[in-house]
Amino acid sequence: MDRNLALEVVRVTELAAIASARLMGRGNNHESDRAAVDAMRRAFDELTIDGTVVIGEGERDEAPMLYIGEKVGKGAGFPAVDIALDPLEGTTLCASGKPGAIAVVALANRGCLLNAPDTYMDKLAVGPRAKGAIDLTRTPAENLQRIAQALGRELAELTVCIMDRPRHQALIAEVRAVGARVQLIDEGDVAACVATCFEESGIDVVMGQGGAPEGVISAAALRCVGGDFQGRLKFRNDEEIARARRMGITQLDRVYRADELAQGDVMFAATGVTGGDFLKGVRFWAHGAETHSIVMRSKTGTVRRVHATHRLDMKAM
Repeated sequence: MDRNLALEVVRVTELAAIASARLMGRGNNHESDRAAVDAMRRAFDELTIDGTVVIGEGERDEAPMLYIGEKVGKGAGFPAVDIALDPLEGTTLCASGKPGAIAVVALANRGCLLNAPDTYMDKLAVGPRAKGAIDLTRTPAENLQRIAQALGRELAELTVCIMDRPRHQALIAEVRAVGARVQLIDEGDVAACVATCFEESGIDVVMGQGGAPEGVISAAALRCVGGDFQGRLKFRNDEEIARARRMGITQLDRVYRADELAQGDVMFAATGVTGGDFLKGVRFWAHGAETHSIVMRSKTGTVRRVHATHRLDMKAM
C-alpha cells in the first residue's frame, strides 16, 4: 500500500460525503445512509486494489452492497487489502442536520483487521502524549489519574468524551466525581477517538461502550498518528457470542490493543459530512462542492489534510 493509494482512498470518502450531505437535515436516516453507500461503492470500482470488505454494512443478506466479504476494487493483480468502512458515521446526525457526521475508510494488508462482530465494545482512546497510560482493566478514575499525569494536567483540565446513552450513567457519574470535564455526544465515536490525537479538538480521552466495528476503524486511525486505543467486546446476548465464535473469536473477555485490532501497515481516510470539531462539513454552491478530509498512514505517520473543490453535475449526484 503506497502513498498514491492513500490519496485514491480520499476520493472514496469525498464522494460518499458529498452524496449524503445533499440529504442533510431531511430527517431520513435510511436515505442519507443509502446515498453514502451507493456513492462509496461506485468509487471503490476505480481503486487499484484487490479489496475485501471485512467491516461494512452487515452480512450479505442484510446489505445489498459493501457487505462483509464483498470484493471491491479492480481485483487480481493489485494489492490485496482488507477494508473497514462506514460510509456515513453519524447517520442520525446527518439526517437531523447536527454536526459530527463523517465518511470513513480504513485499509490494511489482507488478514490484518479484526473481523469484529456487530456487538458493543468497551473503549479507551487517547492521543500520542498519553500513549501507554491507559489500561481497560483499571477503573475509569484510575485511568483518568494516569492520563492526567501523562499529559501534565490536573484532573479538572481533562475533557472526557462519552456517548450520551443510559448505559453510561454510572461512567459519567464516576468521571464527574473525580473532577474531570465531560463532553457528551449523540453519535460518532470514530471521529471523537481520532480527535484525541489533535489538541485543537479539545478532547483528551474517549470512554464508554460503542460499536465494535467502529472500534476497529478507530484503532486503525489512532495507529496512524501514534495514539493509543484499547477495546473489549461486550456481548448483549448468547446469539452475539455464538456469532463471535463463528468468526474465530475465542477469548470473549480479551482486551485488544490497537495493534491487535489493526495490524501491520494501515491507512485511514475520512471526509466531513456535517461540520464538527474534527472536520468541516460539505459546502455546496452552483455546480460545485467543497470538502475537508484527512488521510493518514501508519508506515510514515504522515497526516494530510485535503481541502478540495469539486465540479459537479448536481442533477447527476
